[in-house]
Amino acid sequence: MRPDTPADHTTEAERLLRTAAQYPEDHEPLLLQAAAHLELAGERVRATALYDTLLDHPGTEHPYLVKALNAANLWEYGHEAEARAIIDGIRTAAPREAAPWEIAAETLEAHDELEAAHDFFSAALTLLIAPGEEVPYATQSLLTGRHRVRRLMGAGHDAWDELADALHTAAVPLDELHDPKRLWALGSSDPAELRAEITRLRAELGTYRSALSRPFPVAVLHWPEPELRELLASYPGLATEYPSHADHLARIEAALRDLHATGTPNLGIVTGTVPSYEAFAASEAASPADPDLLPQYATTLAARGRALPWPPPRSAPCWCGADRTYRECHGAG
Repeated sequence: MRPDTPADHTTEAERLLRTAAQYPEDHEPLLLQAAAHLELAGERVRATALYDTLLDHPGTEHPYLVKALNAANLWEYGHEAEARAIIDGIRTAAPREAAPWEIAAETLEAHDELEAAHDFFSAALTLLIAPGEEVPYATQSLLTGRHRVRRLMGAGHDAWDELADALHTAAVPLDELHDPKRLWALGSSDPAELRAEITRLRAELGTYRSALSRPFPVAVLHWPEPELRELLASYPGLATEYPSHADHLARIEAALRDLHATGTPNLGIVTGTVPSYEAFAASEAASPADPDLLPQYATTLAARGRALPWPPPRSAPCWCGADRTYRECHGAG
């Protein structure tokens, strides 16, 4: 049952915490979900403790995302100065992922810091969008957020606003979705105005739901070299799937390029580890040596939010983990 009351959210948070203890390889997304439920339950101090636990863990994959969520939570229960310090730290660190920037900017926006939110969105886009390159899906929401803030500020369209409009696919245009006058319509007693506003809100909610639940139709499994070496040592029968690590990496890039050429959208890469794979096999009552289990494992990792969008920006680090940009590595040619 969907949580509706503070008590329901607390119960769901406790369930997620138990699950995280049972599946430590998935502790990060599970603890983040638990913290979100604690916030909805009004237990913001406990939520902060979970964020701190994640930040103290050396294996946390997305520390800046955790910091941004923590800043948003802290500000909501009176720790504005600490939240601002964390947000300033995120900007100084300049992470190469969109989510921390978006959450920090929206935190500023939620507290009527429109100029600061606008600057934050702009700094993120300057860092994450390279001229002439395709805008990654995760970065598109930064364009949308910046468009919304500029609309609230009464600023005219610029090149990034035009790009946001071009990427927007919902039936209701961004200018209408982000019109400040919509707030007035919510308080109207005119049935026609209220019906029109309900239609707009449904369109916007549909867009947000699509963005939150958008699956990776194809998530290709990537094994870092040490993990692949361990995998083949434990399950030598999988050597037919992976003749060499270089061949494995080349096949990933070639497969994704072929899919991209046929118009398959929203491609992703998931990175496997042997302990995680073995735990998945046990949960499926299957043998890790079964090659048919590999695509199921990749799909499960993607469903847990582990997929990274492909292709990365050409100036970003290559997806393979090499100390080179994508343009210099697997994106060459």
